[in-house]
Amino acid sequence: MSETHPALLSPDYLSTRTRAPLRDPLPVQPGMTELTGPLLGQGRVGVHDADLTRWAGGEAIGQRIVVSGRVLDQDGRPVRDSLVELWQANAAGRYRHTQDRWPAPLDPHFSGQGRTMTDNDGMYTFLTVRPGAYPWRNHDNAWRPAHIHFSLFGVAFVQRLVTQMYFPEDPLLALDPIYQAVPAAARERLVSHYDHQATQPEWALAYRFDIVLRGVAATPFEDEGEHDGG
Repeated sequence: MSETHPALLSPDYLSTRTRAPLRDPLPVQPGMTELTGPLLGQGRVGVHDADLTRWAGGEAIGQRIVVSGRVLDQDGRPVRDSLVELWQANAAGRYRHTQDRWPAPLDPHFSGQGRTMTDNDGMYTFLTVRPGAYPWRNHDNAWRPAHIHFSLFGVAFVQRLVTQMYFPEDPLLALDPIYQAVPAAARERLVSHYDHQATQPEWALAYRFDIVLRGVAATPFEDEGEHDGG
């Protein structure tokens, strides 16, 4: 079992009982399509794509937060020009998705998704609202902690990593099977840190979330088929 990444089969996370593979994976050599494209670059990302607080002609409801950090390799070097995408629930804990139908209000001015490119220092920054917790049917009275999904790309879609960022001192973390499925020594790498220096006076609180792609300090990543999808 990895000392960083969660096991594909985590019995308390009920859906893994039916989705986890029962046999060893077969290696498949990537072809030219996966290796050469589509190429991602600065020109494909809009100047406002990292601001989730304004959408469809209005301002999102909720506590504004700045989420920033660096994407680093195992030696602490910045990963430049990497596409970072995020998606999240709104301040009431509801996603803009047809399958999310629990009775929390939809925000007409919050899409819940954004993207940006890392700069020469491997830095990314988003302006968004703090997501709310939401119920899920994994077990009795189950609630997912507030979290933000992150997706990171290299130069092609085959080079994709997915993880989740949580907030400090959230009491739901101790009860969450997804978070608890991560080996204990690595769980804190998924929890952001309050960043007072980056907090904007009278505007937005700030949280820092650095992402390390590999090595002993790697951020825990999830198999794309094993996250909760929302």
